[in-house]
Amino acid sequence: MDLISSWLGNTPEFAVPFALAALGLIITEKSGVLALGAEGLMLVGAVCGIGAYLTFEQTAVALVMAMVAAGVVSLLFALMVLVMRINQVISGLVLVFFCQGLTTLTGTLMGWTNQPVPGLEAIALWPLSELPYVGRFFIQNVVVYLVPVIFLISVWALNRTTSGLRMRAVGENPQAADAAGIPVLGYRLAAIVIGSALIGLAGAFIAVLSTKLWISNMTAGRGWIAVALVIFARWSPWKALAGAILFGCIEALIPQLAASGIKLPQYFVFMAPYAITLGVMIWVAISKRDSSSQPGALGTPFIREERT
Repeated sequence: MDLISSWLGNTPEFAVPFALAALGLIITEKSGVLALGAEGLMLVGAVCGIGAYLTFEQTAVALVMAMVAAGVVSLLFALMVLVMRINQVISGLVLVFFCQGLTTLTGTLMGWTNQPVPGLEAIALWPLSELPYVGRFFIQNVVVYLVPVIFLISVWALNRTTSGLRMRAVGENPQAADAAGIPVLGYRLAAIVIGSALIGLAGAFIAVLSTKLWISNMTAGRGWIAVALVIFARWSPWKALAGAILFGCIEALIPQLAASGIKLPQYFVFMAPYAITLGVMIWVAISKRDSSSQPGALGTPFIREERT
């Protein structure tokens, strides 16, 4: 029972980065831009979050600075795909490799490696926190509790506001949106920056609130899992949140099994999340799930037609 209680208590900490990164990707891709740079942007958020905390010693400032940094770096991606119209798959991969080198260089030069930070104190949601076995699930830091609120606001903005509906129209049929007077490139740029800021927040959560220190390439492939999670969720934010909790349960279970005395091969532990991700992708492919939820113009560069 202690194993179950500890496992459930640690699950949100593992799930939040997946959830925030997946939401950021969904927002970006709803505008028609294929985003594969989550791994790199999470690293930017991680190193800048730690750097900001070590400088200002304020957790809120660190998280905001991480979001700003990821948003600024995403402008490079926006330049490549919106202005230069470089292939979006290649641009995403280039962004990841660039951010890996940039964050390693920055963190090393600034001396931020292995510098511990205190994080945030956990808050108990009474009386839920007193429930047997599952009570620890409701003892988390404030950012964990804000994640459902962030999802709720994002879903409302995408489906109920004029800007959100216009952004989705840009992702479905940019030519028609342009003919209706909607600035396609402007909405795609906004989606890239907002989505990247959320991905940066996911990276900062790992560094500032979970591991509470920074090391090179510490995201360890979570950005790629988030990419797969978006496909699994068919670009639905709520399904992505459910998938993030599922992957969080899996990641949280592995160290709990090891701590309980169950011997697991080291490389099996490293491989397990990616093997499960691969299995999910294969299941999505063979189940022939409806692809109507995929943005119609996803990955297609916008070229404005000349009007006569």
